[in-house]
Amino acid sequence: MAARVVPHLPPRLVAAAARAVYPRFEPELARLGDLCPAGCGTAVDVGGWYGPWTRRLCGRARRVVTVEPVPHLARLLSRTAPANVRVIQAAAGDRPGMARLWLPQDDPGDRGVSSLVRRDIHARAVPVRVVALDDLGLRDVGFVKVDVDGNELAVLRGATALLARDRPALFVELESRIQPVAPVVTYLGLLGYEGWVLPSDRWVPLAAFPLREHQAGAAHVASHGLLRRVLPFSSRPRYVNSVLFLPDGRRPGGPRVRDDGGHAVR
Repeated sequence: MAARVVPHLPPRLVAAAARAVYPRFEPELARLGDLCPAGCGTAVDVGGWYGPWTRRLCGRARRVVTVEPVPHLARLLSRTAPANVRVIQAAAGDRPGMARLWLPQDDPGDRGVSSLVRRDIHARAVPVRVVALDDLGLRDVGFVKVDVDGNELAVLRGATALLARDRPALFVELESRIQPVAPVVTYLGLLGYEGWVLPSDRWVPLAAFPLREHQAGAAHVASHGLLRRVLPFSSRPRYVNSVLFLPDGRRPGGPRVRDDGGHAVR
């Protein structure tokens, strides 16, 4: 019902409502201090949608770069975002070019489930520009959020030089019902990153949390729409579908754990 009503409402109203309720949908957003380091130079929001992450990041980082492929959402973000936000109308991937962005039949992109990776909910495609984060000239990157419904590994491969140089914190949506989780975890592990999840009120190492089994047991929650999942009087189990990756022994909200001596090799 919400998906059918949204196209008839003023876009600014929809965007404001989405930003207001989103921390109930993704509680990690309310713990931004654990994710985005203090004094962050540049924060990157890959998959901006209506801007719930962009708006909060712009108050914590000096610069925010938001990558959003859906044309009308990118235009809305450009018109309404604060001055320190740069919006790029494109999809993120491992190399620049053009690609097909897949959408459900009656959804222009408002549901936030568009992707370069087609799955059963997708029925039509539109051409979009693709950029690699490494090619955007970003500097002093302290935080990157990735929500791309299945194209996560390509986005991270396209940011390999950035990750090696700036060592930002990463917040990546990973859902085993869409794509296997192991390739992303393995790839980031090779780059010196370890995962953390927030199943309740404490961060838990991903290595100690059965993410795939948890998602299988709470899969029915994922099928609920945003509205149903944010209503204050509704009761549901927590559905963990995002992982915080930190490099070099860092812990959520804590200081970096450094190597013992200048001779050590990262």
